[in-house]
Amino acid sequence: MSLFNVMNIATTGITAEGVRLNTTASNIANANSVSSSYEDTYRARKPVFAAAMDQAMNNQNATPGVKVEGIVESNKPLQIEHNPDHPMADAEGYIYKPNVNVVEEMADMLSASKAYETNVQLADTTKRIFRRVLMLGRA
Repeated sequence: MSLFNVMNIATTGITAEGVRLNTTASNIANANSVSSSYEDTYRARKPVFAAAMDQAMNNQNATPGVKVEGIVESNKPLQIEHNPDHPMADAEGYIYKPNVNVVEEMADMLSASKAYETNVQLADTTKRIFRRVLMLGRA
């Protein structure tokens, strides 16, 4: 595997973890939102990743790395609360809250942050190796 592939893998990892951080931040930001209908209630979102290594090994033109397949909504049940005095309550007095677990989201954010940092360090190390190889070529 060449250093160019290592750099591509690191940059796709940075991009993927950035998507993960953004979706986690969106989930946390909407954790306390309230809706008056089941359909309009915010649902937690999670990115779906795929390793692109197998595809790259079979196709010489493909770049190995991490691919963001998409973002899916959680199918966990929403929180339904009977609160007839709430201004957002429906005709039966129910309000609907997102299916976001803030503790789980914070743990996911820490994990994504560490993975992002690791990919940045990998890219930086690869860049330093490139520089040293170029310096060897000059001497």
